Amino acid sequence: MKIGAAQFASEIGDTDANIEIHLDWITRGLNENLDLLVMPEMSLAGHYGTDNILDVAMKSSDPRLKRLGEAAGDMAIIAGFIEEGPAAQFYNTAAILKHGEIIHLHRKINLPNYGKLEDSKFFAKGRTVETCPFDEDWKAGLLICADVWNPSLAHLAFLHGATLMITPISSAVEAVGSGFDNPGGWELTLRFYAMMYGAPSIMVNRVGVEKDLTFWGGSRITDPFGNDLAVAGNGEELITAELDYNQVRKARYQLPTLRDSNINLVQLEMSRLMEEQGMSHNYKMDAEDV
Repeated sequence: MKIGAAQFASEIGDTDANIEIHLDWITRGLNENLDLLVMPEMSLAGHYGTDNILDVAMKSSDPRLKRLGEAAGDMAIIAGFIEEGPAAQFYNTAAILKHGEIIHLHRKINLPNYGKLEDSKFFAKGRTVETCPFDEDWKAGLLICADVWNPSLAHLAFLHGATLMITPISSAVEAVGSGFDNPGGWELTLRFYAMMYGAPSIMVNRVGVEKDLTFWGGSRITDPFGNDLAVAGNGEELITAELDYNQVRKARYQLPTLRDSNINLVQLEMSRLMEEQGMSHNYKMDAEDV
């Protein structure tokens, strides 16, 4: 499987301009014979697309998304947008498109509200962790940015059978605050998950400056042993790598983290924790409570 990360800057709040930018990157991806091309978080809106959310939000049925999928043809692409869901609820969403159709949607679950990040001010929380099969071997676990900083969400994706972790992000140098190394943190995190679960990972960041945030790029593709296959700089760039499923088989045989996951113990401990916190046995937990 040949995959690519398209690292670029979006036009803030200008969906139509961003559609044209995406079409250019799709053309580049097709010229590279990619099977999968990933764009950054909220790539169709810009990080500060939330400033004009009522005009920027798109329904999943929007014909502009279909246009991107048609342009991609046999290549799967992942684009980020502000989704207007049922009952005028707004989500930070990533869509996997192919052959003119949306084949998978992920709504960001872990909405940060710290530093200069204000996701929870604008978005409703996603409620499910699902996977998307590309073929018999490759199944994507798609999580958006801060989702990956909740290890339970990544663990759930792998328990659901993910063999490839995909993470579009919108990470700025100043986002969390002084003393926190965002680029270093992402490098460590991606390598950790890849090695721990024996799965390649692709992280795609944006570049440029939006208002008070400087996006550092650094998109990265790692193999299932945690080794870098391709790393981007701090400018617009397309990085690519070829993934070998036999490497996944080898990594998971040598380090069987997924095989040895004790789901029953986790369930028992979660039930015990709920009891300690005074929750009823009949209380049905959803993603907001994790």
